[in-house]
Amino acid sequence: MTYCLGMLLSGGLVLASDARSNAGVDQVQKVSKLAVIARAGERVITIQSAGNLATTQSVITQLRQAAGLGDPNQDLFLARTMFDVAQMVGNKMRELIDREGKYVEPYGDPSASFLVGGEIKGEEVRLFEIYSAGNFIEAHPRACFVQIGETKYGKPILDRALTFDSTLDQAAKLAVLSFDATMRSNLSVGPPIDLLRYRAGSFSTENLISMEADDAYLLALRDDYSAGLTSLVDSLLSPPDHAFVSGAHA
Repeated sequence: MTYCLGMLLSGGLVLASDARSNAGVDQVQKVSKLAVIARAGERVITIQSAGNLATTQSVITQLRQAAGLGDPNQDLFLARTMFDVAQMVGNKMRELIDREGKYVEPYGDPSASFLVGGEIKGEEVRLFEIYSAGNFIEAHPRACFVQIGETKYGKPILDRALTFDSTLDQAAKLAVLSFDATMRSNLSVGPPIDLLRYRAGSFSTENLISMEADDAYLLALRDDYSAGLTSLVDSLLSPPDHAFVSGAHA
């Protein structure tokens, strides 16, 4: 299992992925789930992945190898829009599963899912979620985040606090807290966490960091959030000692 999160914001993108991959309790690996394919000053494309590791690695590797070779069906440097990029990723996954799925199915699920985000010069930053069937949806200001993998534990804080107008730093803090909640509840999600804050129009991935379990910022944010949440709960009204009826007076 894994957890990948993408946030579409007025100022750009915040993307986060864990790096734990396991095929049983005694086969735990650390594998990056966030790939970046870029051309300086012209495009930044990110691909986050969940599902069958062989499938996701093959899709990303084949697209990396095809970049710049001139094939209009799979060269990410020839894609006119991020929509075209999402189609290329979905088509490559279908092609791979059609070819190899029947050999994998007796041993496990060959399917995968992806988050594809980024910016191509001449259009706005965009973010897509690609399903295991190869079709996809696009994030938009009213639904500004998408998730794949182990999503349920990290979703409530995003529903409450994240908006399209959140700053990159605000969204990054929420992303880390979303991952902290997930890691506390599910051992199949774990560090390092790859976190990218992409500023629209920058065509730069310099704000890409990786946080291990003992990362000072991760520990400080976790402790401060826990302390703040405890203090907030203490300040809230306690339940009444008698049945509460709306509009009734003592």
